[in-house]
Amino acid sequence: MTETEIRRSPVRRAPFTAYDLTLYGVTIVVWTFSWLGIHYQVGPVPAEVSVVWRFALAAPIMMGLARLNGQRLAYPLADHARFVVLGMLLFSTSFVLFYQAAVYLASGLLAVVFSLASIINVFLGAIVLRAPIDRRVVAAGLCGTFGVGLLFYPQIVGSSLDAGALKGLGISILATLCFCAGNMMSARLQRRGIPVFAASGWGMVYGTIFLAIVALVLGRSFIIDPGPVYLGALVYLAVFATVVAFACYLTMLGRIGADRAAYAMVVTPASAMIVSSIFENYRFTPLALVGLAAVMAGNLLVLRSPRRG
Repeated sequence: MTETEIRRSPVRRAPFTAYDLTLYGVTIVVWTFSWLGIHYQVGPVPAEVSVVWRFALAAPIMMGLARLNGQRLAYPLADHARFVVLGMLLFSTSFVLFYQAAVYLASGLLAVVFSLASIINVFLGAIVLRAPIDRRVVAAGLCGTFGVGLLFYPQIVGSSLDAGALKGLGISILATLCFCAGNMMSARLQRRGIPVFAASGWGMVYGTIFLAIVALVLGRSFIIDPGPVYLGALVYLAVFATVVAFACYLTMLGRIGADRAAYAMVVTPASAMIVSSIFENYRFTPLALVGLAAVMAGNLLVLRSPRRG
């Protein structure tokens, strides 16, 4: 078979195993409820500082899990440089940029932009990891993004694209690119044989240090809300949304590919709306129901076993 024929041949990928489906499901469920956790953290504590507390708590837990799993924590300086990049992209900058974008844009539009990670990862994976482009996953990502757009349509049309909104859109796109670039670094670290817990633990350490420096430069006060709601949300976000979900997501990313793993970013906003209908009295409109159906259709397309041939 010539090189041209190889490029034109359909992508053949292994079907999801029960373990892959478990990782996928846990990631979506935990991140679905993280939206509520973030909502409950809004208050007197600056966003940058809340993220510092979150990863400062999560990093030693992730390091402990690495040690319990027999993973080594000593690596050469070249790998630590990669951990720094991972931390700056995935465990600090992407989070803070979305908080900043939220100043200018409705959360619905932010969710739509973030859902584009499922498509961006396809092309970044092809460039950085030389992964094949699976047209079925691209179609699923477009279907899911369209569905999320319908879910948040009232908020999207309610955001007038003035200078501030355009600035927020640019920041949110940059945040999504940071997240996807962090995905690529994680996948490359896994290809180098560095386990997820160890790499993520070091990434969180460096991300926390980086973000703490940024908060100091910006003059943020390192305070904490002692109320049970804030502290409960902090524990959930640190332990479950960060340690458990990122461990599942990044493990899944290394197993099934960055493109299929990132579709969780499309499903999560839709499932978060179901949670919102329970806890925040959200009411589904007919348009929103169509959007939810589109997201689920895209999800089934991603999870469907590829045809053998």
